[in-house]
Amino acid sequence: MPRASVPTRITGNVLQALLALLALLAPGSGQHYDYYGWQPESVPRGRFYGREPQCVDIPADMQLCYDVGYKRMRLPNLLEHESMAEAKQQASSWVPLLAKQCHTDTQLFLCSLFAPVCLDRPVYPCRSLCEVVRDSCAPVMESYGFPWPEMLHCAKFPSDHDLCIAVQFGNSQATPPPVSRICTQCEMEHKADGMMQQMCSSDFVVKMRIKEVMEENGERRLVAAQKKKVLKLGPLKRKDTKKLVLHMRNAGSCPCPQLDSLGGSFLVMGRKVGGRLLLLAIYPWQKHNKEMKFAIKFMFSYPCPLYHPLLYGAGQH
Repeated sequence: MPRASVPTRITGNVLQALLALLALLAPGSGQHYDYYGWQPESVPRGRFYGREPQCVDIPADMQLCYDVGYKRMRLPNLLEHESMAEAKQQASSWVPLLAKQCHTDTQLFLCSLFAPVCLDRPVYPCRSLCEVVRDSCAPVMESYGFPWPEMLHCAKFPSDHDLCIAVQFGNSQATPPPVSRICTQCEMEHKADGMMQQMCSSDFVVKMRIKEVMEENGERRLVAAQKKKVLKLGPLKRKDTKKLVLHMRNAGSCPCPQLDSLGGSFLVMGRKVGGRLLLLAIYPWQKHNKEMKFAIKFMFSYPCPLYHPLLYGAGQH
């Protein structure tokens, strides 16, 4: 029986394209089901999964992918998560990146791996899709001290002439951030729950005044005044707190309304990365703000996740 003609790049409306591909690969279409096609370099040759893949519903509490455009996913997924619990846990750490809107295909790319659509063979994202999402989103991640992870190294994915999921909704080039867009560190959560999530992903939390702000090499440096109160010490040493300097990566030209006036105190959160203190979030200190007071009072009793969140920067309000 002749083999069906299969498109090498899935483009256009993602759901329609995937359904069309499913029809081509369905039993009886003449397409032989083959696990021995393209596989990432990190996986030994041979059968990809440790156990037979199953089609399962994407659960409503898998926030990253529940509204991606299809309802069923393969498990184990393409990141070798064999249980739904593991897949949901790992996927949830990427939810905050979607709120940053760094590229319109971010969800498509991530869900093609965390919750791959149910087809008769695994279909990976194209290398070009990975590259355009990486080029747009890696600077946002770097602002929080997170490198682009090795598990999403774009060279692992197939080139565009192979069967793969291509750029769908976004431009094929990296999306430059709007000039007027607020610095990621200056987007604020307005509810206590969101603030406590930020505190979970921060190494330290400090109430302080700002002595001066300097700009150099595409970043800002916030020099703390002498008087400060450490609310969460984390890995900070005495020398860190004595001369506290916070670095704002990729924030040389974006606006930060909180820094328009340095009068008064600020609530700052950050991480220690490579000997430098990175600013993750900054709030004007408002002693009568009930949400802020609640977050500070209960930040140590808040049920932080066991895994490290990718980044909890303000979502959409």
